[in-house]
Formats: sequence, C-alpha cells, structure tokens
Amino acid sequence: MRGLNGKSVIVTGGAGAIGAAICRRFADYGAKVGVFDKNVEGAKKVAGEIKGVACGVDITDYKAVADAIAAFEKEAGPTGILVNNAGWDQFVPFVDTTPELWDKVIAINLHGPLNMSHVVLKGMVSRGHGRVVNIASDAGRVGSSLEAVYSACKGGIIAFTKTVAREVARKGITLNTVCPGPTDTPLLAAVAGADERGQKIRAALVSAIPMKRVGQPDDIPGAVCFLASDDAAFITGQTISVSGGLTMHG
Repeated sequence: MRGLNGKSVIVTGGAGAIGAAICRRFADYGAKVGVFDKNVEGAKKVAGEIKGVACGVDITDYKAVADAIAAFEKEAGPTGILVNNAGWDQFVPFVDTTPELWDKVIAINLHGPLNMSHVVLKGMVSRGHGRVVNIASDAGRVGSSLEAVYSACKGGIIAFTKTVAREVARKGITLNTVCPGPTDTPLLAAVAGADERGQKIRAALVSAIPMKRVGQPDDIPGAVCFLASDDAAFITGQTISVSGGLTMHG
C-alpha cells in the first residue's frame, strides 16, 4: 500500500493478539513501529521480532502517555500514524456489574484512546498530515449481550472518530474506525471462559456469523493498513466492520 514505507506508527495494545498482528503488518510495509503496551515484556518481544520500538505505558495515565510518545518520537521521528487498538472487557450482565468495573472498562477503552489521540493529534495538526485508525468493535454498532459498558465505550469511539475527523479534515488528517467482530484472541477466551457456558457462547457466535467462523488476528491488519495508507487519502470519518458478515451496514 502506498505511503507506509518509512512512516512512524504507534500501535497501542501492541503486545496483544490483534495488536501484534497489526504491528507486524505495518513492519512488512516498511514502517517504523512503536509497540505501546502496559505489558512491557510482551511489547519488547513483538518489537524484537519486527525491529520496532517497545514502549511500556499505561494509556489510562495522560502524563505517562505524553512521556511515552515523546520518547518514541525522539527515536523514530514524528508520529505519522496512530492506531488506538488497546482494549479490555469482561462478559457480565449489566445488572451484575459494579461501578468499579465500569471505571476500569471506561478507562481502558475510552479514556485511553482519548489520551493517545489528544497528544498525537497536536503534532499532526502542526505538521499538516496524519492518520488515526481507531479499533472499536461491532459491539459499538449493534450492541453485544454481556458487554453493555464496553459497547458504550466502543460506540463512543465511533462517534469521537467522526467528530474529530470533521474538525481536522482540512488539516490533512484522517480518522477512521475499524470494528472487528468476534475474534479468536486470548481476551475472547478469557471473557467467555473455558467451561460449558463459554463453549455455548463461542458456538452462538459462530452460528451468527455468515462465514461460520470467528475472526483471526491476521484478518484485521489489512483494513487498518489500508485506512492508514495514501490509498485511503480521501476516506475519513468512516467505520468498517471486519466481522465475516456478522454486521452489514448500508
């Protein structure tokens, strides 16, 4: 894809299954990748595989985010592409959740991307160029049972992306959203569980997806890299589902 070679890219949650797949794909295109993750050893492992830059950071901490971005840019140059990928959830009926769980889910899935975007976009605006790709979820488009607060956060990310895309469109910056459907990651395994209930959840997901499988981490990076590339220079404020047809929007 055009325009990725040599670009400095930050991927949050880069040590996770989807994040690592995104990091590897950008590296394949010749980008300089910053692997941002709270899991420092995991970030170092992925960065070592792709000759990237590992940055251990808690994205819910604004100052830590600013410091990590400054350190990355000192080594790799100004951030040309930001991928807000980090996320976390638990499968719990809303009436059984607690305010403490809400706070954790909101901090990671909403405040984290806001922190990252707020710092990175200032530089992009001053330079007159940039790409932001936010990883939301089909849960934010159509809802998802047992994920009420997570769905609220992801719906918020979709709205945030569209709004900021309007604000910075004339500054040479695009923002778009990729919404994975159910994807075969350790997070899905953890939230669904390995017991009979978890197996039923997984079976129900597969049954609902027209392609009759859950996504794989490598299904996601193509859409992300496309939206970050020069091939998508006239696309902004859009939301693309990568979900095997689980959701289809006109």
